[in-house]
Amino acid sequence: MTPMVRAEGVTKRFGPIEVLKGIDFSVAPGEVACLLGPSGSGKSTFLRCVNHLERIDGGQLWVDGELVGYRRHGDKLHELKAREVAVRRRDIGMVFQRFNLFPHLTALGNIVEAPVRVLGTPREKAREQAQRLLDRVGLAEKAGHYPSQLSGGQQQRVAIARALAMRPKLMLFDEPTSALDPELVGEVLDVMKGLAADGMTMVVVTHEMGFAREVADQVAFLDGGVVVEAGPPDEVLGRPRHDRTRAFLDKVL
Repeated sequence: MTPMVRAEGVTKRFGPIEVLKGIDFSVAPGEVACLLGPSGSGKSTFLRCVNHLERIDGGQLWVDGELVGYRRHGDKLHELKAREVAVRRRDIGMVFQRFNLFPHLTALGNIVEAPVRVLGTPREKAREQAQRLLDRVGLAEKAGHYPSQLSGGQQQRVAIARALAMRPKLMLFDEPTSALDPELVGEVLDVMKGLAADGMTMVVVTHEMGFAREVADQVAFLDGGVVVEAGPPDEVLGRPRHDRTRAFLDKVL
């Protein structure tokens, strides 16, 4: 089976700082993978590389068997043009720490916009789909509300519905609950658990250890731009092999 995500020796620099130092990692279709680690370990940077929001400096990265950001011609790699990158990115949904909703559009309008403009979906069909997605994330009654009228947890659920409206094959979550008040975290995690139960392939950068333990098929602990260890959550979280992993978990569990 072709991995949905496969990274081999991925490196990334910002000026003189090497943020990713050779990431090897793979995620199978239908799998949920959680990336854990301290701030600055490279988790979010790696996630942004997966959909080419950041250009890698070395190694290779594939999504569903296609090179990210490049095409192979013989023995050489040629970087894709921006339009080609955008086309491939349609298959990858991404939910950020901040909700990034359009403030002048309602919840329904935020979800409708991309399918109409990018996929060419007829507006009425896009509205029907958007309403179904709002129902899926528990916000059917909030369709006409603007972001300023929604709580942080509700805004993040709208952001998830907006990403799902593009019918992605892969969902990326970059600490989706870190900007929320503690009492709102659960409602977002419940939606993500539902996606996992439906078989959505997900890569999640998170500090929610309970979610990782309950939902993840695999957990990877990153530190200093490398994968220190990876495996099933009961092994990595319950019986970590590396001292650095144990030290991290002692502080967060």
